[in-house]
This record gives sequence, structure tokens and C-alpha cells, in this order.
Amino acid sequence: MNKKLIINVNVSETRIALLEDNRLAEFHVERNSHLGLVGNVYKAKVSRVLPGMQSAFVNIGVDRAAFLFGGDVIDPVWLEAEKQRRAQEVDDRDPRTLANRTPIEHLIQDGDEILVQVAKEPLGTKGPRVTMLVTIPGRYLVLMPDFDNVGISRRIENEQIRDDLRARVSSIKPKNYGVIVRTAAADVDIELLKNDLNYLVSVWEEINKKKTGVAAPSLIYQEPDLILKTTRDLYTEEISEIIVDDFQAWSQIKHFLLSTVPGADDKLKFYADQQPVFDAYGLELDISQALSKKVWMPSGGYLVIEQTEALTSFDVNTGKFVGHKNAQQTILRTNLEAVRDIVYQLRLRNLGGIIIIDFIDMESESDRQKVNEALDEALRYDKARTNILGVNELGLVQMTRKRTSDSLERVLTDPCPHCEGSGRISTVETEANNLVRDIIRWVITKKSNEVRVKAREDVIRWFSEEGLQMMVELQDQHGVSVEFEKTKLDISSLREAAYEIIF
Repeated sequence: MNKKLIINVNVSETRIALLEDNRLAEFHVERNSHLGLVGNVYKAKVSRVLPGMQSAFVNIGVDRAAFLFGGDVIDPVWLEAEKQRRAQEVDDRDPRTLANRTPIEHLIQDGDEILVQVAKEPLGTKGPRVTMLVTIPGRYLVLMPDFDNVGISRRIENEQIRDDLRARVSSIKPKNYGVIVRTAAADVDIELLKNDLNYLVSVWEEINKKKTGVAAPSLIYQEPDLILKTTRDLYTEEISEIIVDDFQAWSQIKHFLLSTVPGADDKLKFYADQQPVFDAYGLELDISQALSKKVWMPSGGYLVIEQTEALTSFDVNTGKFVGHKNAQQTILRTNLEAVRDIVYQLRLRNLGGIIIIDFIDMESESDRQKVNEALDEALRYDKARTNILGVNELGLVQMTRKRTSDSLERVLTDPCPHCEGSGRISTVETEANNLVRDIIRWVITKKSNEVRVKAREDVIRWFSEEGLQMMVELQDQHGVSVEFEKTKLDISSLREAAYEIIF
């Protein structure tokens, strides 16, 4: 697969697009007004411990209090037992996914100063989520200062390679430090691993040194900006080009690649054409389509994507695709095609949390199994951690996908102030009936029998056609004269009211 990274930088924001075979696969944006928090390390002050919720709110110095789950609080006794267990057996699990069971009120108290790392960005009305299990990611390794073992990325499946990496990293790992070997380390020279590890240890030592000299809340360590972080996490040998339209960003990436990925700087290109780089690669249209509720598939079927506060749903439909043989084959083919597009949309839109997929009902157990297997295979290439419950008899799949930041829709859009995010607006007839009730209230409260109304053209037209009898009865029953005045508004002017009584 041919991949490219396209990086666009301007005064207020940075945008990064990952292309796979010239198709937009991932899109990341960071604005100067909302810099990302994930990965940052803070000296925080505990604001309130909630024993009944086994959690706490802590002040890290940002707008909203951060949320600390009890399982993410370090218990020295649990930590020592976990170290001993890992010293005796191979355990590649990320320690951040393991929770200690000691009640939180026995570990921290209101007013305590603790070291925490942001694990999730603020989402909606929720503040950031933090953990006391700090990890420092590098290009090839992730440092775990609280542990003393070597874990291997689950994406490296070859057991011989896993054993070799574990032995190599164990030979260079300082005592009392844990390390997770990332997928990118599978075939690199040990000197690069050593350089990466030395850098990460120096970062942790600097964090330890700095935390003793500042008062909480304070920022102790800040993750690299979006450009370096994305290049670090997304670069693979499959990347054929990294195209950047800003010279400072180009220099920043070149320095990073020279020090971490020998030879990769040859793929770095500075884009100097007058045409905007995203326009040159046709990305603006792709980004706008990534916000669409309906997504058409090549066969003629389509997906309907709905995001709510609690979950995201995918509804699979055959649409224009009627097949060539029989209904069972048509349904199976549509569902299998939908699997690829659903996983693509999950990555592109950065969707996380609970995901519900409503496939077209399949009567055959073997067909459901084929769809299950296709979904498992497609998700292997998704870097985000997922957990799937197979297709049930109703054709539904329930899954979760790790979410660390807002979806693309929530980054780029606001809820419509007219429909308040429902995606629906009142019909003309509903607005007309609301107007009639308001006129009656006006007549009663103002003791006036003359009313002048400014209204949208479609509302006035409704009263002159379907609603003519209603207006006649209103004027007769209440002895009121209603005069309409046309506004400049139309149905697309959603930020304005449909009508206004002005006299």
C-alpha cells in the first residue's frame, strides 16, 4: 500500500492527512487555541475524592477539573506485587489497562499533590481523564517508569521476532524501568533502540527533577506538537512521501527523521507551489464528505452514520444495489463491502467509544461468520484498540474503540443552534400553528385587534394556500386583523426565527 503524509500549516492551525493509495485515510487537526493535552504530565492537586464513585477530581490547571479513576491511582503495594508477577512471567499487556483494587480513599486525600498524565482529551462536557501510571512514548519504545519489565506490541505477531526483541531490549534496559516495544521497532538496529531509550530516560529524569520544584497545579512535561507526534506515530516504511508546505515544520521533521529514522529524510518534500497543498491533492472535498451523514458505497449501497453523546451507530442499506443472483448473496456482498467502509470511516472520523453496527439481516450463520471474520481482519490495520462482540441474530454488532480525543465532526462543527443538534427542523405547518397560538396570546395580553407579522415566505405562502381557512377563522373568532410582511429570510436562514410579531 502506497502511503503519503500531507502536512498543511498556517497561522492558526495545523492539518495532517494520511493518504493510503491516494485516498484520505486519517485526518488530524490541531488549532493554536485548543492545543492537545493527551500525553502531558502535570503536578496536580486533588480537589475532591469520591469514595462512592471510586474516583476523584483533580486540578491540573486547565479550564475543567480532570477525572481520575480509582484504578488509575498508584497503590505502592499493588505496584510492587505487579512488578514481582511480571518479573516471573511474560506479560505484554499495557499496565494502563490494569486496575488496582485498593479503595481510592485509602490512597489519596483531598488536597494531596500527585503526578498525573492526561490519557483522554476533554470530550463534550467532560473534563480530561488522567492517570497516575505515567508512560513516555518514543519512536520505537514506550518507557514505563513505574514498572520493570519488557512488553511487546500485540501487532508484532511473529513469536521469534517477539522473543528476539524482548532479549535485545532487556539487554539495554536500565534496572527499575519498564519498556513497551512498539511495532516500528520490529526490524531496527539495536543502536536506534538504545538512543530512543536513553532519550526517554532523560525525559523522565527531567520530569522527576522538575516536579519537586513547582507547586500544583503545574505543567511538568508537554507532549511534542501535532507535527512531530503524528510523524512519530504514523511513519512506517510504507510512507513514500512526507509533503510539508511550511519551511519551519519541514526543518522540524527533517531534524526528527535524521535522529530517529536514518534515510527517511529522503522522503521529506517541501511543497512550494502557489496552489494550496490540500487543494492540489483534492483533500478539501474529502474532508467535507467526511462530515456527511450518508456515505455511498461503490456497489450502490450506503451507510447512515449517527453520532450521539453515548454512541455512534452505522446503519447498512442496499440502496441502489439489487444484486445479480439472489437476495442472500446481495445482502452478504453489501455487508462485506460495508465492513471495509465502516472501518475506513472509524479511522477517518476518529470515532471512539461504543459503536453499534446494524448490518442487513442475514439468515445464514455462515454468512454472519464471514462478516465477523471480515470485520476482525479489517480492524487489524486500525491502530486504536478495539473490542468486538460478533454479529448477532438481529444483524447487530456491538464494539468499542479506544477514544482519546473528540471525533472529526465535533472538532470541525458545532450543533445547529436552530435544531439544537437533532438534525431536524419544524415543518412549515408546525410553525404556522405556533404562530396562530402566539397571535391569540398577543390579542389576549395586549388587548389589540391589529397584528402585523414579519414571517418567512414559506410561512406566508402556507397561510395563503393550505392554511387560508385557518387564518379566516382566527380573524373571525378573535376579531383580529392580521397583516403579513415578508422578511428577507428563507428556509435556509436557520439562525433566525421563522417569524416575528412586530405590532
